[in-house]
Amino acid sequence: MRWPHYEHVFFDCDSTLTAVEGIDVLAESTGKQAEIERLTNLAMDGELDLEEIYAQRLQAINPTHAQIRQIRSVYKQNTVEDAAAVIAALHEMGHKVYIISGGLAEPVEEFGVYLGVPRERIRAVGVAYNQLSGNWWQNQNPGEQYLAYDKGALTVSDGKAQIVRELLGEQHGRSANNRSLLIGDGNSDLLAGTAVDLFIGYGGVVPRNRVLSEAPAFIHSRSLAPLLPLAIGPAALKRLDNQNLAQKAVALIRTGQLTFQNARLERKFRKACETIYPQSV
Repeated sequence: MRWPHYEHVFFDCDSTLTAVEGIDVLAESTGKQAEIERLTNLAMDGELDLEEIYAQRLQAINPTHAQIRQIRSVYKQNTVEDAAAVIAALHEMGHKVYIISGGLAEPVEEFGVYLGVPRERIRAVGVAYNQLSGNWWQNQNPGEQYLAYDKGALTVSDGKAQIVRELLGEQHGRSANNRSLLIGDGNSDLLAGTAVDLFIGYGGVVPRNRVLSEAPAFIHSRSLAPLLPLAIGPAALKRLDNQNLAQKAVALIRTGQLTFQNARLERKFRKACETIYPQSV
């Protein structure tokens, strides 16, 4: 049985490509970590709408431009296992890779480019600064304070689907070669699953019960390697230049690091895998 090719692959950023939440990094730098983490988890678990807390968190922290820039370094230091290798493999096989994040645009974009994702395929939340704060008379003013964020689809819990549709445009659904998938850890990612052909939950950093129970497929391992056979198919996995990564994906799946809530999907996937990797899954 042939497994479909998912041409368009959408990633969440925080707690999916990197093991941290950018807003929590900011909170730690200002001594407000516990309260901000509590609000973040409530939103990611679907107990609060993201819109209710987005402004509240940033206003409580009141970060400087320099503090927001620093997030990109923390992102890089906490890159999720095999994230860059998986993205490179997807590009090798001709897939289009995107990042859609409710994080702040400047660090998310820089981190995404670092991982090899084209800047034009990255969407996150823009921020405006108070031009008269900090050393306002200098051309470069890292001390300027946060003023406001760009309200829009990425600052509400059910908004990512809109961004997915905008990025896909007329490509989505035109043929079997334009299938799409999204992988993420939170409730906003789960809700965006309506805009793609396959949603994959990721629990390698923070396993969230609602995502685990409702996602058609769920990756438990820290490594993102099990995403590859889902995205490119087991046959393409066999042709991948990076066979160490391919074998790692198969080994993780064999040990139960990929599970399914959709029984039909699971039968189809395992049958496709057994054809290429006999007795491996």
